[in-house]
Amino acid sequence: QEFLVESGGGSVQPGGSLRLSCTSSRLTLEFYAISWFRQAPETEREGVSCISMSGDETSYGESVKGRFTISRDKNTVYLQMDNLRPEDTAVYYCATDLLDYCSGNYEKWGVGTQVTVSS
Repeated sequence: QEFLVESGGGSVQPGGSLRLSCTSSRLTLEFYAISWFRQAPETEREGVSCISMSGDETSYGESVKGRFTISRDKNTVYLQMDNLRPEDTAVYYCATDLLDYCSGNYEKWGVGTQVTVSS
């Protein structure tokens, strides 16, 4: 059983939107900074966004700035993805940080949710 569960992926046309969710039945996510990553076939894993435990700190990868928004509410972390592009196609994962801010030290992961952007 995975520690984190991602949901909300699917297939959309370019310009469309999706909202991903990251939650857990085994962890209280309110106590963790959470990051989103993505990985397309035959590419390196890419950091997408991160939110601190308090929610006061957020960060975004250059390729998604201005289009994606990370937020959190109790035991769920969301990734709102707008104006999606074909190059956003990937499996999206969430992960807990070892610290309560975005330190870049990841501990527990989910199994991922597929996002496909295609016309």
